[in-house]
Amino acid sequence: MVGSDSEEIVGLAGQVLFYRRPHSANKKKENTYQVKQRERESQVWGQLIDQIGPPADGVHFTHVMDRGADDFEVYCHLLQQRSDWVVRASKMNRKVRWPDGRETDLQEYLRQLPAAGVYEVAVPARPGQAARTAQVEVRYGPVALPAPRQLSPWLREQGIKLITMWVVEVRELHPPKGSTPLHWVLYTSHAVTSLDEAQVIIGYYKKRWLIEEFHKALKTGCSLESRQYQTSDRLEALTGMQSVIAVRLLQLKSVARTEPERPAEEVVPAKWIKTLRVLRRKAKPGDWTVRDFYRQLAGLGGFLGRKCDGEPGWITIWRGFDKLALTMRYEEQRLNCG
Repeated sequence: MVGSDSEEIVGLAGQVLFYRRPHSANKKKENTYQVKQRERESQVWGQLIDQIGPPADGVHFTHVMDRGADDFEVYCHLLQQRSDWVVRASKMNRKVRWPDGRETDLQEYLRQLPAAGVYEVAVPARPGQAARTAQVEVRYGPVALPAPRQLSPWLREQGIKLITMWVVEVRELHPPKGSTPLHWVLYTSHAVTSLDEAQVIIGYYKKRWLIEEFHKALKTGCSLESRQYQTSDRLEALTGMQSVIAVRLLQLKSVARTEPERPAEEVVPAKWIKTLRVLRRKAKPGDWTVRDFYRQLAGLGGFLGRKCDGEPGWITIWRGFDKLALTMRYEEQRLNCG
């Protein structure tokens, strides 16, 4: 969970583990009706939405999801749980209904929307592409999604035939040569009647990058995928434990970037600071800021901290935390034995 007005990492609202089945070369080709009748990977989104449940009184949830969640059934789960959404559209040829009742594909509807304005979006670095500031053109408008022709058994029970929402299109105007142009088409339950409101929706979608950071912290940092457990129950237990650690490390990294001068004791336990000071004897004296603690933890994992090194990555952060945790655990056992 991420704060809507900030990049504060609140915690982990829910988690569903999905096991992909090996692809069978002899598997018979299924038609749309047959696919809807069996268990599908897209159902994971609805399971997670139901697991999180509706927000408490005075609280609002906005689920931010990528193209894998662009499914009529997912929107029905969101409606049932009284939750808002920002979901990236997966198909431009999807049939949508205009406010005047016409039905065309989504691409045709977007073409008739007037440009609302132009502004700049910060795009983070990606493999093969440097970070940049993109100049984008924004369009928005109301739209409705009809139910698909082939319904799953669950959808037939709900009886929902049409879901009204808004769509926001973000298109980069002058992408650098050799880069992939920024182009987002976002469905949202929030009303969008101005450029400012469209920018809020775009800001919500950008927070999805923090969700990606969590998965990097869990898979790359905590090395979840390299574990050699051979049974699912053991891997599930480890995933639960490592997820808590990944959230804590992501909170630390986020605050170190957004509030680097904040006192470290406000963010991490005092025991962590005390132990790390012992392990990093050559570190600067005095009170540590959260950025000091973050870089010293990375230093414990092998980060050199030179001017040309940039910020530490997840592997060095995890190695540092692993050593810190083992040291604290050893000290606890030594005191208990003594």
